[in-house]
Amino acid sequence: MSYPTFYDEVEKIELYDPLAEFLGSFDDGKITIKYINIVKSAGHSCPTVAGAYLITKEALKALYPDSLPVRGNIKVEFKEDEKDGVAGVIANVISNITGATEHTGFKGLNGKFARHSLMSFNADTKASARFSRVDNGKSVEVFYDPSGVPASADMQPLMGKMMQGVASDEEKKLFGKLWQERVAKILTNGSKYPNLIKIS
Repeated sequence: MSYPTFYDEVEKIELYDPLAEFLGSFDDGKITIKYINIVKSAGHSCPTVAGAYLITKEALKALYPDSLPVRGNIKVEFKEDEKDGVAGVIANVISNITGATEHTGFKGLNGKFARHSLMSFNADTKASARFSRVDNGKSVEVFYDPSGVPASADMQPLMGKMMQGVASDEEKKLFGKLWQERVAKILTNGSKYPNLIKIS
């Protein structure tokens, strides 16, 4: 399996999962999630998937500055309805990382390890997402805006050809390359774009 090399350069997310430890899934319940894992589960890499990964990573750093984030101890709220725009795509990425789900998650064992009811929509927030710790109530709001990250001027005409089904094999490859180059800017050069991620 081949893929853009920058996937491996993206900062990974490390968590502690008490359910995984309880069931012997991973030693000490420690889990490492890489961007390539999220791309596999989403089926593609785009600014939305990249943004969901980034906002989760930064939110977890803010909520757990001195320890590993605890999977299953994180509540996530969205301002949009789950059917609006790309809210569902973002929610799926965040769910894969944090374990939080609205209704479909694990119901728990004897009152422990539950993952359902940790995600909600139509919340009173202007942020891209609000992340909260269940144990202490600490929360952060994260804002994601990739509009300042420029795309190649060649992408739009190439996309037009792709959608019309008239792009050559060479043009198809070029489009994919240019698309992923913008995603790479978002994930590995975020410091160059001060409005990309904001936390409050």
